[in-house]
Amino acid sequence: MIQLPCPWCGPRNATEFHHRGEVTPRPEVASVTPEEWRRYLYFRRNACDWVEESWYHAAGCRRFFKVRRHTSTNEIVQAGRVQ
Repeated sequence: MIQLPCPWCGPRNATEFHHRGEVTPRPEVASVTPEEWRRYLYFRRNACDWVEESWYHAAGCRRFFKVRRHTSTNEIVQAGRVQ
């Protein structure tokens, strides 16, 4: 069982959450090219490494938060609130 540390509710079973994907910096809308925008929307690194992800606590507080997780071991080193 994977436990995720919700910043508001504490550690909970991963079945309570929705994975929203890897956090990537949003390009500047005024100067972005169509290719850069497509890459931002559809492509992710999918690395076997430490990744910063966004999660949504659907069965709890209904808030988004960030988690730094290793994709092969599911080890979590930090969790934080999304501003």
